[in-house]
Amino acid sequence: MSVDYEKLAGFFRVHYNEESSKKMSAYMKNKFEFIGLKSKKRRSLAKDYKNKYEYFSLEDIQQDAIEIWNLDEREFQYIYLDYLKKNKKKLTEDSIETIEYLIANKSWWDTVDLIATHLVGELFKQYPHFINRYREKWQDSNNIWLQRSLILFQLKYKEMTDEALLFEIINKNLGSEEFFINKAIGWVLREYSKTNRAAVETFVEKTNLSRLSKREASKYL
Repeated sequence: MSVDYEKLAGFFRVHYNEESSKKMSAYMKNKFEFIGLKSKKRRSLAKDYKNKYEYFSLEDIQQDAIEIWNLDEREFQYIYLDYLKKNKKKLTEDSIETIEYLIANKSWWDTVDLIATHLVGELFKQYPHFINRYREKWQDSNNIWLQRSLILFQLKYKEMTDEALLFEIINKNLGSEEFFINKAIGWVLREYSKTNRAAVETFVEKTNLSRLSKREASKYL
């Protein structure tokens, strides 16, 4: 085991800030508890902890993920995702099941969007056969966070974007009444419009997008 989770939790919890904790929890619709650590402080403490004690290891990714996701305060999920993001190019094929677990559990936009755009994006780039393997599974899962991840995984691909695949995935999600699905559609189209404005403009004109998706997609058009 790479990490003493009890020691890790205690190291951060001594910095509990009630005022910040309440504000951060309210911002997340009171879905999660918070210690009250802002990003800069959290990352500074994580660096201190890493220098003093044993830290995460990709060899223990499944165990670490489950243990960290079981901790109540949201900062612990952020700490672990910071680690995975920093090491995303070292993820292996076996990592995908853990990444799927992180998307589908304790789900909200704050973790899912980072996982989708950085971790899923990197894994699908390294192992393109994953796209066909997980496209139908995630689309048919009735889990909006897996579906959102499928929409967003190419967000940072720019010229590497598979345009046909992007539009196909969006078309599969048309008619959704889920805010987070329609927001994701608009977001990914808006981002892709920076690379291929004409293609997005044509797609937006010809596609029956939700008002939210169309508004978001059209920001730079």
